[in-house]
Amino acid sequence: MFGRSKKIRDSLTKTRRSFFGQIAGLFGGEQITEEIWEDLEALLVQSDVGVDTTLQLVDRLRGRVARGEVRNSAALQTALKQELVALLGTPPPMVIDEARMLTIVLVVGVNVSGKTTIIAKLAKYYRERDRKVLLAAADTFRAAAIDQLKIWGERAGVPVVAHQQGADPGAVVYDSIRASRSRNIDLLIIDTAGRLHTKYNLMEELRKVRGVTAKHVHQAPHETLLVLDATTGQNALSQARHFKDSVEVTGVIVAKLDGTAKGGMVFAIAQELGLPVRFITTGETMDDLAEFDAQAFVDGLFE
Repeated sequence: MFGRSKKIRDSLTKTRRSFFGQIAGLFGGEQITEEIWEDLEALLVQSDVGVDTTLQLVDRLRGRVARGEVRNSAALQTALKQELVALLGTPPPMVIDEARMLTIVLVVGVNVSGKTTIIAKLAKYYRERDRKVLLAAADTFRAAAIDQLKIWGERAGVPVVAHQQGADPGAVVYDSIRASRSRNIDLLIIDTAGRLHTKYNLMEELRKVRGVTAKHVHQAPHETLLVLDATTGQNALSQARHFKDSVEVTGVIVAKLDGTAKGGMVFAIAQELGLPVRFITTGETMDDLAEFDAQAFVDGLFE
């Protein structure tokens, strides 16, 4: 647990040193002034928490002050941290259910979001926890995507099922399921296209891939994880809405969090999209992946 908390804290260095560092600086005095409210609101928005989420947070905090629950600025900072943790919630972790024999995880997201490297990190993460993992290269639109997954799979120490560029992604998934059963694999992670000729074509392709998993494995896919690039801020939320509406996303992996000062976008994901954050990347190496912990995340923003 300590190692995970440290990874999360380190990934938030840029965010903590910028907007949330300034937020922490608001609470040095004794009185809660109108200026504190205005500055808090502005800084939350600038950190990409989102306008709607910011207004809800400030309203809840004002209510606590009005009820006499919070009487000074130090207590206000504590209350803010409590509200931020509550906003993120504590969703159940992703479970690899032994009873179902094969768990299928679909990974979706736009190109350049870091999807392929995250899939490798996920594979290594679960392999080190005694899971037998297989990767499916179902992004057949780009030859580079297939080659990249093979390279990353080798680094992660897990096999990859792949066809040629332009092959039917559904056929790749079908072969991957058959391979998983013959090799007693318990976790199949499927890479998917992040770009086709039109957004409509992309979403149709993803729905088809989902359909193949559902046809051959009970209740599959068991998780559909959306990779979002934290450095794109509010643009990532727009992407997320498209994917959520089309492919029944069950959770989010936030990539490149260590490369942005706007880590507040995680709160907007939870509040505005109603999606749990499952993992965050904490750096560029294969081990830089951490299961999301709301308390550790909020503590890392301020400490």
